[in-house]
Amino acid sequence: MSAPEAPRSAPDCLAADQAPAPAPLSPRASPTGESPDSELLPPPVPPAGDGPARSFPDPAAGSRAPGEGGPVSASTALQAGFSAPTDLSPRIEEPEVGENVSLPAEEADGPELGPGEAVEGVSEDLAPEDEGYSTRNYCFSQLPRFLSGSWSEFTQPENFLKGCKWAPDGSCILTNSADNILRIYNLPPELYNEGEQVEYAEMVPVLRMVEGDTIYDYCWYSLMSSSEPDTSYVASSSRENPIHIWDAFTGELRASFRAYNHLDELTAAHSLCFSPDGSQLFCGFNRTIRVFSTARPGRDCEVRATFAKRQGQSGIISCIAFSPAQPLYACGSYSRSLGLYACDDGSPLALLGGHQGGITHLCFHPDGNRFFSGARKDAELLCWDLRQPSHPLWSLSREVTTNQRIYFDLDSTGQFLVSGSTSGAVSVWDTGGAGQEGKPEPLLSFLPQKDCTNGVSLHPSLPLLATASGQRVFPEPTESEDEGEREVDLPLLSMRHVHLECQLQLWWCGGDMEPG
Repeated sequence: MSAPEAPRSAPDCLAADQAPAPAPLSPRASPTGESPDSELLPPPVPPAGDGPARSFPDPAAGSRAPGEGGPVSASTALQAGFSAPTDLSPRIEEPEVGENVSLPAEEADGPELGPGEAVEGVSEDLAPEDEGYSTRNYCFSQLPRFLSGSWSEFTQPENFLKGCKWAPDGSCILTNSADNILRIYNLPPELYNEGEQVEYAEMVPVLRMVEGDTIYDYCWYSLMSSSEPDTSYVASSSRENPIHIWDAFTGELRASFRAYNHLDELTAAHSLCFSPDGSQLFCGFNRTIRVFSTARPGRDCEVRATFAKRQGQSGIISCIAFSPAQPLYACGSYSRSLGLYACDDGSPLALLGGHQGGITHLCFHPDGNRFFSGARKDAELLCWDLRQPSHPLWSLSREVTTNQRIYFDLDSTGQFLVSGSTSGAVSVWDTGGAGQEGKPEPLLSFLPQKDCTNGVSLHPSLPLLATASGQRVFPEPTESEDEGEREVDLPLLSMRHVHLECQLQLWWCGGDMEPG
């Protein structure tokens, strides 16, 4: 697909004058428009050992280490460590449909690690020393520079983006849109032209994965590395469909996980999240979390109720996030509540409240002690501290006036928090700097486009910010004077004054730093 004319940069943003030049990343497969293969293959499971070794492309080396120092435990129940999965076969056939036994996910016997030891081990695995490549940090002292984007894919009036997520290794980016298609984009090839001033062409997706209905949630495999194709896959959930596992190299359907309600009817998950070790897939349903083993596709799962005997977290579980240092995970629900649960058995640890709308997104700080939450039709981003979970640590203001999911993200060091908004403005805060009332002050705010910015994602190793824009719009009543003297066939509703800017955009946030 040929690229159209050069994209328009943001009104207040600097023009891209020089492109960064990281080393080449692992390439993706060529685009494919074919329907998913009917033969399902189970997703792989990381090899057994003390900790899953993770391979990175060269530019991503040494960039995703959590914060230094051991975390402080939230309670006595949080001291339990993860058990390393072992002896999980990556090629186990899918169970028969008739099997409807709820079983806990398999866990192998292994030495338990304390929270401090777990962080230390992850830091060593996720931040390998690679000579010849310097870490590029984010710099928000000036406006980001527009590099490239994709907009030709989203020209239909009823199609708009619904978020974007960088791959864990930073080799590509995944988008979701209202046409029920997941798209994967490679990094622009112009990034590889070191020391040359080149004009960036429009980004073109290398893969399109079509779902059957509205996509509720999607996520990357937590240990994804493009240098290991068996780990390169994404999970997605759509209305009235099973959970699908898509191969990120071929776009084919690799496996599916099916959940059934008490009437033995297929039910769709509203949220998805892989466990940090990649051995389990956590899925959110109404008052329930279902845990599937990634080595065993099918319908067998562990059912963890979040609401029982009129107590607990009610409503649909809309988002899930794992602590990078503590053996716990957080769940947000559309009932405006937050729940903290133990990873091993799902026992409740705390139930929090403070939002005015249903929770739509959660994100943990790398130190494992703090996490952030955002909600629909709620103008606050709340920061919580596990050491004092009774009330929010502080809140930040952003504009969210609709039910749309507005994402926010933290960089790999946890210093910068970036959020979109309904108005389109992207705001940046320094989480380490305390302003008035002890909460961070905004470092920067810029307008990528005049439409809603619903998706933001910070690259794990390069100072690249990805933004996704668009929202569902409705026709407005037509005024007679707008049509002049013509009164024949006058439409009652019109889209003439609706301003649509649905596009994926990449921004360089490295300041004036030259590529190493």
